[in-house]
Amino acid sequence: MRAVDIIAKKRDGGELTAEEIQFFIQGYTRGDIPDYQAAAWCMAVMLRGMTHCEAIDLTMAMAHSGDTLDLHHIAPFVVDKHSTGGVGDKTTLVVAPLLASQGLPVGKMSGRGLGFSGGTLDKLESIHGFTVTLSREQFMRQLAEHGIVVAGQSADLAPADGKLYALRDVTATVESLPLIASSIMSKKIAAGADAIVLDVKVGKGAFMKTEPEAEELAELMVAIGQGVGRKVAAVISDMDQPLGHAVGNALEVREAIDTLHGGGPTDFREHCLTVAGIMLILADKAANLDEARSILIRSLDDGSAWRKFVEWITAQGGDRAVLEAPGLLPRASLIEDLPSPRAGIIAEIDAYQVGLTSVLLGGGRTKKGDPIDYAVGIVHHKKVGDRVEKGERLLTIHANDEGKLAEARRRLLDAIRWSDQPITPPPHTHKIILLHKNL
Repeated sequence: MRAVDIIAKKRDGGELTAEEIQFFIQGYTRGDIPDYQAAAWCMAVMLRGMTHCEAIDLTMAMAHSGDTLDLHHIAPFVVDKHSTGGVGDKTTLVVAPLLASQGLPVGKMSGRGLGFSGGTLDKLESIHGFTVTLSREQFMRQLAEHGIVVAGQSADLAPADGKLYALRDVTATVESLPLIASSIMSKKIAAGADAIVLDVKVGKGAFMKTEPEAEELAELMVAIGQGVGRKVAAVISDMDQPLGHAVGNALEVREAIDTLHGGGPTDFREHCLTVAGIMLILADKAANLDEARSILIRSLDDGSAWRKFVEWITAQGGDRAVLEAPGLLPRASLIEDLPSPRAGIIAEIDAYQVGLTSVLLGGGRTKKGDPIDYAVGIVHHKKVGDRVEKGERLLTIHANDEGKLAEARRRLLDAIRWSDQPITPPPHTHKIILLHKNL
């Protein structure tokens, strides 16, 4: 078997066998197949696509390119979620303790923010003392003792994905749906989850800009998961405007804490209940979303989700005092309310531009390794469809640099489109893909 023949076969539109895919992925992971051949193969996949069978075989080849976790000696059923990335997406901080409070072990490996999209690990690290770097033994012990763990991705899990991801980034093949789907699912499968809910964002502040594109990716990932014996569902959710009100690491932690205490923005709370509710259905702990929501709302109301959050954060080194007094979280030196320049109804808040503004302030990174300012960000006080009077507080900017504050002010005003007529807010949940189950 030769790499060049596999490249040519895919270039010409052929369907690769499981053995051919395994040969190519193993060879590239070991270094036997060079970058230039892997780049050619990625481009062939980008242009020719893959069948569901090929995508499943690719996912499993990548998942088994390194270590895999078997968590069944700890818990018979472990759940996980994955978001394709968005602006203001602090969902894991609420969903994970909600599920764990219902006796569903949550074992999750998360990533850092890059570009306009925020990362769960960066948000968690804004809590003093919290550590995201855990050994395999620490990860499994935390899961066994507390039923909840969120840590950084281990380099030993799905190493083929790390190599291919870096290559795709510089060869214009990032957008390939089979490569995106196999990248996400290989890491989730290697990490040992039995059930996975995929939160696929769509809109200006997402990597998937159109609903058909998001739907195709979601359906492919669900098919891959089911094809390898996992319980998988997907929710396609709106990312034309930021999720919730807060964008920025410490600001989002505060919003998650508020939500766990029964408050929080309506759209964010509802999104968390939907994602966690789907997981309860997959785990056979609820028959439909209405029943799941009732269970989860009780967990918020009686404080059990909040107590599990505190248990989780402190078990990973987080300072309990910060959780009980969120004012101790990193705080910006410059906090400015931005008044509305006009009266009207908000027709659009461009999530992409808001995300880029958060990066400009220092709350994100443009390349791996960039430092993060945990304190900075934006809090929106109005959402699409809201009426605003001239001079009314529109949003609050948290900054640590006067020049960046001025630039953020300009960008954020430009990100808002106005209407003089009533606007119906877009639905937050576009579609749920949950096969063989009732909603």
